[in-house]
Amino acid sequence: MWHRTRRRLRAGPPYRWRYAGRTPERVLIAPPDLRLADPQIAVEIYHGRFPLAGLLVETGGDSPFHLEVTNRNWLHSLHGFRWLRHMRAAGSDLAAANARSLVSDWISVHGRNIRGIAWEPGTTAKRIIAWLQHSSVVLQGAEFPFYRAFLKSLAVQIRYLRSVVADAPDGRDRLRGRIALAFAALSLPAPVHILRGATRQLATELDRQILPDGGHISRNPMNVLELLADLLPLRQTYANQAETPPAELIGAVERMLPALRFFRHGDGSLARFNGMGATIPDRIAAILRHDDTAGAPLLQAPHSGYERLSVGSTIVVADTGTTPPLDVSMRAHAGFLAFEMSSGRQNIIVNSGVDTYGLDDFRPLARATAAHSTATLNDTSSARFNLPEQITGWIGTVLVDGPKNPRSVRTDKAGRQGFVASHDGYVARFGVFHEREISLSEGGNVLTGIDRFFGPKGETVRAEKGDAVSVRFHLHPDIELFRDDRDRLVLATPQLERWTLASPDATPAVEESIFFASLGGPRRTRQIVLSFNASERGEVRWRFTRTPVENGTNGK
Repeated sequence: MWHRTRRRLRAGPPYRWRYAGRTPERVLIAPPDLRLADPQIAVEIYHGRFPLAGLLVETGGDSPFHLEVTNRNWLHSLHGFRWLRHMRAAGSDLAAANARSLVSDWISVHGRNIRGIAWEPGTTAKRIIAWLQHSSVVLQGAEFPFYRAFLKSLAVQIRYLRSVVADAPDGRDRLRGRIALAFAALSLPAPVHILRGATRQLATELDRQILPDGGHISRNPMNVLELLADLLPLRQTYANQAETPPAELIGAVERMLPALRFFRHGDGSLARFNGMGATIPDRIAAILRHDDTAGAPLLQAPHSGYERLSVGSTIVVADTGTTPPLDVSMRAHAGFLAFEMSSGRQNIIVNSGVDTYGLDDFRPLARATAAHSTATLNDTSSARFNLPEQITGWIGTVLVDGPKNPRSVRTDKAGRQGFVASHDGYVARFGVFHEREISLSEGGNVLTGIDRFFGPKGETVRAEKGDAVSVRFHLHPDIELFRDDRDRLVLATPQLERWTLASPDATPAVEESIFFASLGGPRRTRQIVLSFNASERGEVRWRFTRTPVENGTNGK
């Protein structure tokens, strides 16, 4: 709250004189952009249709910066200007003129009005990077007055960001602010001390936010992808300007690339944990082209709190970590000990994920423990989100009272990979530990698990505080589900694979579920639930077995 108050003060009239100063004479270099571009989107924008953040807005001939649009994601995307890459991909004079016109509109409407979404630190950082990366198309054929106005506005934004970046929301926005300032110091004429200062502060932020295993302090796989899309071009820009990049930048990139592959399923999507939504596999492939390690992904990310099992064509990724720091937990989930399983290019067991561009009303549902393939106790999440509304309006809904001392131990043997992990998220309220043991064996054909529940000293759970357990397995929407002639639940994939679920300790039930992380928006799906009382049974065993398909069909 204090950081936000300071940002508001720095946007007020008493501070604005600090953002005036000398206008750069030219852009020295346009950094590369690794994000995918589509010339057809440039055509849509030319005709007044802006397909941004999952929402198409038609301007009807007006400037998009004059419209009153309530969707914040769309506004963040509009003011971030990453869509300029589509104009560059179009490569035409018409696209360049349209880009120049839209930038000119923004300068006239928002250039001197330092407030609102357009000037939030994260959005300002994205806009600075985009204007620098695509300055060649924006300035193509520009007359001198626009050229000067563009550089003057860019300089004001850079000085403003330099003033507020320390008070930017912690996590990705603050780190992106440091990245933008480093880009600016390299791409525009600047004194040596400006570049050195930007490099030093970037190194400090990278060292703080990028964990030793390459994950991000937020524990969100999407942040690894998004930050790499900025850090890789920045590393190249240092080289292009014959400047030595900080060792922290080189080290962060070399750790993050394997971490990105760690979270990747066989179809190219990223595992859905802690705010991860739908991914476009081509985006990930474009980043991983720069990965020189080319080895198998790591099996452990102990600092990020994840485990990976990979045998044959089967991949399992599991959350075995703790709650992220409070300041970066606004999108974190209570999915402790949840896992996802894929076979080849098909996701089978999933978490619900988030609808990245959907209504915020669904986010509390997606963050709950019940939306993950793990166990819930007494229909309660293993962490709390319920802060007073007056506070959430300022800082968002942070994750509180989650696991503090998780434990995870690998149990790998020849031909088998596995782990045993536990968390204490239910101890404070119910006095119960949850331990999960998972192993993948027989060439990736058998996934076995045991979920155990016990007291702080290993004693049997008492029923007085509640002991109702539900072990959930959420299915990907493409998975068919039926019972075979032995009344066993069978999961059938479009690739003609069958996985049979067996549990000697509980009768599987089928319930409805929602998969939020689909590219087309939320989809209906199903979940398998094993229910029992922990006071009567301290553990439940389960097994998924891949069986050959008979007669080339998935039907019963």
